[in-house]
Amino acid sequence: MTTPLELVVLDMAGTTVLDDGVVEQAFQRAAERTGVADRMPWDEALDHVRVTMGQSKIDVFTHLAGGDRAAAERATAAFEGAYAEIVAEQGVAEIPGAADAIQGLKDAGLAVVLTTGFAPVTRDVLLDGLGWNGLVDLALSPVDAGRGRPAPDLVLTALLRTGASQVSAVGVAGDTSSDVQSGRRAGAGFVAGVLSGAHDLAALTAAGADTVLPDVTALRGVLAERGLLPRVSATA
Repeated sequence: MTTPLELVVLDMAGTTVLDDGVVEQAFQRAAERTGVADRMPWDEALDHVRVTMGQSKIDVFTHLAGGDRAAAERATAAFEGAYAEIVAEQGVAEIPGAADAIQGLKDAGLAVVLTTGFAPVTRDVLLDGLGWNGLVDLALSPVDAGRGRPAPDLVLTALLRTGASQVSAVGVAGDTSSDVQSGRRAGAGFVAGVLSGAHDLAALTAAGADTVLPDVTALRGVLAERGLLPRVSATA
């Protein structure tokens, strides 16, 4: 028997928020300003950044710094500052149709929580820039949950904070392997990858996605097809 969803947990950059290389630009600025990646060739460092898209930034920088936590903390602070600079320079935009897609999920009777690997300061810059503070039920960063992705903490914290009845009533969607792995490890009832961001079909499928969608605008339709929307909305 299919369990209707009560909550959908959506990633931000690359899933609902247009990235367009901003994360990589911010990593580069932070690396240049702190020297955190100097122990390896830049191409190797950038490849690690791409592979670990969606994960907590402090964890990514800890690897780049060879385990030096203090250096990683300095680099993370530099990254958050650089990201805010780039947003100020270039503005921020949604994945086309994302706001309407989120509202559609809410209209269907679902709670919607955004999650991110960014610190709250960067997360809030994005939400303010998009005018989304009243759109979603909640937005969470790793510091709000314990561990960042691919750990299940963000998804489980979203469940606890919204009062969803069970993990099988939670859906997750994101553009990275870490998003998918986080949903799977949390025991979410439905986990989707989207192709609007960092990782491709093969990576998202290998991570355990139930389906891979072109972007978040296709999510409600797939949930309806699979009988995963709340029962009350299906007959409304």
